[in-house]
Amino acid sequence: MRHNKKFNHLGRKKAHRDALLANMTISLIMRKRIFTTLAKAKALRMYAEPLINRAKDDSMSNRRLVFSYLQNKEAVTELFREVAQKIAERNGGYTRILKTGNRLGDNAKMCFIELVDYNENMLKDKGAKKEGRTRRSRRGGSKSAAPATEAPVAEAPAQEAPAAE
Repeated sequence: MRHNKKFNHLGRKKAHRDALLANMTISLIMRKRIFTTLAKAKALRMYAEPLINRAKDDSMSNRRLVFSYLQNKEAVTELFREVAQKIAERNGGYTRILKTGNRLGDNAKMCFIELVDYNENMLKDKGAKKEGRTRRSRRGGSKSAAPATEAPVAEAPAQEAPAAE
């Protein structure tokens, strides 16, 4: 029986799973977005977000603890310098999963997992959406608000071209 066992083992032993998640976390920190299966992305989110949360407080003990998980100096430096500045005011939810469909070979569910504050397209859409927000109803509104007729455009007299014979 597997009551209250919510951890996805991903079909791997513990050492293999830890190495997989550490490597994926390094790739996520360095590239800001990776393409993977949905099951791995959900497992990665549970693994990476506590490490990203540690980066808010830049202390030697936090750096050593994150390094013990990742074993990559460049990723730890990137995490504590650049990523930590962008997520400083965020209280959680540092990653976003965007589903892309199924893989052609084995029909596995595929997705992108990305760091939230690094997707410029989503940030632009969020800012533009708040500016132009209007309330709409099903009734159609008042008729006087919308111009019913347009101003007539003055037409120039048409010159007739000589007929070619």
